Amino acid sequence: MQKQKRILICPLDWGLGHATRCIPIIRLLLKKNAEVLIAADAGPLALLKQEFPQLTFIQLKGYNIEYPKSGSMKMKMLLSIPKIVNGIKEEHAQLDRIIDEHKIDIVISDNRYGCWSKKVKSIFITHQLMIKASIGESVLHNKVLKYIDNYDECWVPDVAGDNNLSGDLANKYSLPKNTFFVGPLTRLASLPLLDASASTQNAQGDKTMYNLVAIISGPEPQRSIFEKLVVEQLKPTNLKALIVCGKASEEKTETINNIKIVSHLQSEEMQIAIQNADIILSRSGYSTVMDLASLGKKAIFIPTPGQTEQEYLAEMFMKKGIAFSQTQTSFDLKKALIQSENYKGFEKIEPDNELEKRIDKLL
Repeated sequence: MQKQKRILICPLDWGLGHATRCIPIIRLLLKKNAEVLIAADAGPLALLKQEFPQLTFIQLKGYNIEYPKSGSMKMKMLLSIPKIVNGIKEEHAQLDRIIDEHKIDIVISDNRYGCWSKKVKSIFITHQLMIKASIGESVLHNKVLKYIDNYDECWVPDVAGDNNLSGDLANKYSLPKNTFFVGPLTRLASLPLLDASASTQNAQGDKTMYNLVAIISGPEPQRSIFEKLVVEQLKPTNLKALIVCGKASEEKTETINNIKIVSHLQSEEMQIAIQNADIILSRSGYSTVMDLASLGKKAIFIPTPGQTEQEYLAEMFMKKGIAFSQTQTSFDLKKALIQSENYKGFEKIEPDNELEKRIDKLL
């Protein structure tokens, strides 16, 4: 009988997206009788504990990067480079201890550059093989490739070819030889489609649970700034809305007029909300993009100020006529809802079996 593999999942602590896209991987590993352990920190640790309370969890210190409330994001990130590099070194050292203590066979790292080891097979997950920057893009790309070279395989959560979701981020430069496209990774894709239990009708006569679902996410303080803006602009409207605050470590529900505000939703609840909403308002983070594409939804994107990846994706989908976007400083909900009528939304992406193929090879 084949030995049960012990697999360690290590998502980055930069927002919740890296954790949510690990969920389909964890589900598939458990389905195939692998033993899964999770090493994470902060919000991702809390989120995955809620999704998989039966698993073993290890606190693996994150980078704890904060965005500036005002001022230059580029300068903030430049000043944060020593902290990030030290974080990579520290997680690499801690990972070796975890591997020995817990007898790990395979490590799967989502964007944690230090979570590899020569002791075991190591997998790196990223959609961002090229980091968008106004200067030094090719230099950053080469640095990323050097980190990825430490891993046995690099999994890109996208499809190869022109119908991709990541654009330049995974397709502009040459790819590492150990790269595999595993298809979009979303916690929502593998759940059955569910009907809203308490639906109303929108202007077109279609059943809907909410006129708008706002998904607030990302590092502080910009997460809180965005939440405040959304609440303030929703209050004067008659829209039936849900705001998901992206705070997995809290349990809070509040109602203001027709607005329901929740700290966090688990996967099935999130799918019901997104699927039965007229439109989604959110950051243009890649994990959110994959979720929306898996359900074929319309969206309004407000990228996190200064986060070049999100700004690029928002601009790309706007140019393609898929989703309207605004900057956070120019956010005008009324205008955005009117303009979004001119955008077609995401075409629903059907799941493939590329991820399962890679996991079968691992096991």
